[in-house]
Amino acid sequence: MAGRRETPLMRGGGGGGQPMSRGSRIAAAVAVGVALGCVCAFLYPDGLLSSSPDSAIHWPHRADSVACDTSGQVANLKSQISSLERKNAEFRKQINELSMKLQLAGQGKNEVLFRAGPFGTVKALRTNPIVTPDESINPRLAKILEQVAVKKELIVALANSNVRGMLEMWFTNIKRVGIPNYLVVALDDDIENFCKSKDVPVYRRDHDEGIDTIGKTGGNHAVSGLKFRILREFLQLGYSVLLSDIDIIFFQNPFDHLYRDSDVESMSDGHNNMTAYGFNDVFDEPSMGWARYAHTMRIWVYNSGFFFIRPTIPSIELLDRVAGRLSREPKSWDQAVFNEELFFPSHPGYEGLHASKRTMDIYLFMNSKVLFKTVRKDAQLRKLKPVIVHLNYHPDKADRMKAVIEFYVNGKQNALEHFPDGSE
Repeated sequence: MAGRRETPLMRGGGGGGQPMSRGSRIAAAVAVGVALGCVCAFLYPDGLLSSSPDSAIHWPHRADSVACDTSGQVANLKSQISSLERKNAEFRKQINELSMKLQLAGQGKNEVLFRAGPFGTVKALRTNPIVTPDESINPRLAKILEQVAVKKELIVALANSNVRGMLEMWFTNIKRVGIPNYLVVALDDDIENFCKSKDVPVYRRDHDEGIDTIGKTGGNHAVSGLKFRILREFLQLGYSVLLSDIDIIFFQNPFDHLYRDSDVESMSDGHNNMTAYGFNDVFDEPSMGWARYAHTMRIWVYNSGFFFIRPTIPSIELLDRVAGRLSREPKSWDQAVFNEELFFPSHPGYEGLHASKRTMDIYLFMNSKVLFKTVRKDAQLRKLKPVIVHLNYHPDKADRMKAVIEFYVNGKQNALEHFPDGSE
C-alpha cells in the first residue's frame, strides 16, 4: 500500500525533512487565510456580493425591513389580482362581442366557429346581431324615426278612421304615462289630420294601391295583416319596434320591462302560467294499451297585436314569411300565421324559421281574459299595476277600456264588476 505524499506545508523548513509540528501547521494556515483575505479586499472593495440597488439579491439588515417588504408585496399582489380581474371582465365582454361578429360572418357557411366548454357551462347565443341600417330604403321615414325614437326603439300603431275613438284613448294614455317614443301609421287622410291636430307623431306612407285600399276600408283583421309589410322598413332602418294594437291601455313605460334578448318578445293569449309559458299535455288513447299515453307540448299563441321585434335577419324573415302567406292566403288570420311561422319546426318539405322568442309576463302585459277572469277577483292580484292591458278577448272594447282606466288610473274599485268574464 503506497504511503501518502507529503505537501510542502507538511514538511519541515530544514533540509533534514522533519515534519512540522501541529501548532506550526495551524499558524501557517492562518497566515495563508489572512493573505488571501487581503488580496480579496484589495481586488473587491465592495465585497463579493454587491449590495447596490441594481443587484438581484438584497440582504435585509433588520427584522423590521423583512416585515415591511412582506406587507408591501402582499399589497402589490392584491393590486395585481384586482387589475387582472378587471382585465378578465373586459376580455369576457370582448369575447361576447367577437362571438356575435363571428356568428354574423359565418351565416350560411358550414364552419365550426366555437369550441364547447366544460360540462354545464355551454350556452347558445341568445341575441342575434342587428342588421346594418339602410336609410336609402325610405329617407323620409328615416328622418321621422330619428326624431321620434329613443335609443332606436319606438311604439308603432296602425290606424284608420274606423277606430278613431279608441285611437284617441290609446295615445291619451301614452301621453299620461309620459312615453315620448311612439308613432301612428295613418292609413287614411282623416287619421293623419286628426293626429296632427292632437300633436301626435304620425307617418303616412307613400301611395301604394294595395295597402291604401285595405287601409281605408279594411276591417280589423285585414288592417292587422298590413303591419307585417309596413314594419319591414322600420327594421331595415335599424329600429326596434314595439307593435301595438289600439285597443290597449298603457299604465307604465313598456321599454322599462323588456329583456331585449330575443328576436321577438310577445304578449301571450294564455290566461295562466301553464297556458302562457307552455306545458306537457298528455293525450290518452286507450286502444293503444300499454302505449295509450302520448305526451304533447302545448302553449297558447302569441298575440300579434302586441310584440317587440328587433331589427335582425330572422325578424325580417318572419315579417316576409307572414306577409307572403297572407297575400297568398287572403282568408288566413294574421295571428295564426304569425304563430305558425314562429313556432313550427323544420320538417320534410318545410324549412322552419330560426328566430329566438320570449313570452312576456302575463301579469305585466295583461290580456283581458287574465284581467276579467282572474285578476279582478283576487285581492292580491288587484294590487298589481300592469304595464298594459289589452282588450283582445272582448268585443265591447271601448266600454271596457274606459272601465279599465277608471279602475287603474282613477282608483274606482268597482269599475270592473258589472262586466261578465266573457262576451255576451
